[in-house]
Amino acid sequence: MPSLDRDGEVFVLSLGDNENRWNPDWLAGVSKALDQVEAAEGPRALVTTSTGKFWSNGLDLEWLGQHSDQLGDYLEQVHELLARVLELPLPTVAALQGHTFAAGAMLALAHDFRVMRADRGFFCLPEVDIQIPFTPGMSALIQAKLTPRTALEAMTTGRRYGGAEAENAAIVDATAPEDGVLSAAIEIARPLASKPGATLGKIKSGMYPNTLTALRNIGANNFG
Repeated sequence: MPSLDRDGEVFVLSLGDNENRWNPDWLAGVSKALDQVEAAEGPRALVTTSTGKFWSNGLDLEWLGQHSDQLGDYLEQVHELLARVLELPLPTVAALQGHTFAAGAMLALAHDFRVMRADRGFFCLPEVDIQIPFTPGMSALIQAKLTPRTALEAMTTGRRYGGAEAENAAIVDATAPEDGVLSAAIEIARPLASKPGATLGKIKSGMYPNTLTALRNIGANNFG
């Protein structure tokens, strides 16, 4: 389950130590952690990391297969998490120490900045290969954060990007050795923690109004 620690003004949210797939309990844990971060006073920034082979492998398809009657509510929670992180009123950095796939990759893109392990692990949007089309909200998020050329390649080919490839494609902002990913992310986040939250939140919501609207358009966000 997700857990929250603090390094001075930088909150460190760990998504877990396994595939960190998005079932309702996991989503609730992340939401609770974000509540704590947003309620904190004074300078603050967020770094999101995990431990082990994966950063996040995305939606919990096994859970969803057993609870198909809850698809609508589940997708609403998924899209709200992406929207919430996208407009959080504080600096956010994703520390990608492991595989970052599907909705996990979208969550990474919802952060302001990304640091990826240089030597192992992939960033991938595999939806074309697993035959799950992107929802309108997901498409809007990906295209808001990637260049048109990279978005086309990532979304239509399912390419797996290693660290150097992801940096060259401007998917991530920096790469680091395995033991330096978290510290590099904290180094990006800490100097930004004093940015005024209310103003920062308004700037972010003003940067991505169409994406936020698409993510929160509940009736439209399904898999077709």
